[in-house]
Amino acid sequence: MTRRAFITGITGQDGSYLAELLLAQGYEVHGLIRRASTFNTRRIDHLYTDPHEPGAKLFLHYGDLSDGARLVTLLHDVKPHEVYNLAAQSQVRVSFDEPEHTADTAGVGTVRLLEALRQAVTEEVRFYQASTSELFGAAPAPQREDTPFHPRSPYGAAKLYSYWITRNYREAYGMFAVNGILFNHESPRRGETFVTRKITRAVAAISAGRQQHLYLGNIETIRDWGYAPEFVEGMWRMLQADEPDDFVLATGVKHSVREFLDMAFSFVGLNWEDHVRFDDRYLRPTDVDELVGDATKAEKQLGWKASVLTPELVRIMVQNDIKALENETPPWIDQPQWSIG
Repeated sequence: MTRRAFITGITGQDGSYLAELLLAQGYEVHGLIRRASTFNTRRIDHLYTDPHEPGAKLFLHYGDLSDGARLVTLLHDVKPHEVYNLAAQSQVRVSFDEPEHTADTAGVGTVRLLEALRQAVTEEVRFYQASTSELFGAAPAPQREDTPFHPRSPYGAAKLYSYWITRNYREAYGMFAVNGILFNHESPRRGETFVTRKITRAVAAISAGRQQHLYLGNIETIRDWGYAPEFVEGMWRMLQADEPDDFVLATGVKHSVREFLDMAFSFVGLNWEDHVRFDDRYLRPTDVDELVGDATKAEKQLGWKASVLTPELVRIMVQNDIKALENETPPWIDQPQWSIG
């Protein structure tokens, strides 16, 4: 029997890699996309075939996490075996400007989806909630599954609601519902406003003479950066487990934004201090100093371990952005070779 998966946020970084992974595994994949006047499917265009063609495996549906009735109808029709909730307003700095919208998508949207599942799908369905290391916020590093939460942004607070409502539906209704508490994971498909991609795009442009300066806020924050394709494999592994549980995914290795800058600019033989300028518009009202994860539980119970660490990640991202700039081609057409044991 062909397994069916339903992905919210399929057009994002994680959604596109997850769709690739599931299609490679033989799944029929259904994705939720928001209606827009322009095409917003660029990260998955290389996966798409006309649904009228024989053997088509990827299907897209208009909808939104703000529309509970639409979610009920879709899930009733699709009847998925696995649901991955990756959709949200996920830019931490923007969440301070749009706290209500962030709460609606990253928080209340999750309970709409869970309730739609409970009402519309009678067969067993496995549910993955994209939680985040931002839940930990000010908690001391390294952080793991039993570390107390202390979010420091509207985004982190909204995701905390999603974390607990997912656990509540697991405990109240016996649903196979899990939280993946993923630390920072990046790739050439990362959105251009996120700091890592902002840096690697600037490196490509500056080295090509198309840009002179890069403007950033706090560069002393410490993060645990991994490679997105490996992390979406971890998501999939969580839904293949015998029992539902919550897992941290992380590399366990820490670097500051300053170190990320040094690695990225050094790759093209430049000194970042010659090009980076400070702009207080990028500062957050409350910031998170250090997020470093302990993924021991995932390694022991899921057999998952990150292999791409930050220096290699920087190389992958800078090379892709340089190539994209030279060829004027989209950098998201990088296709990892999926091989799951």
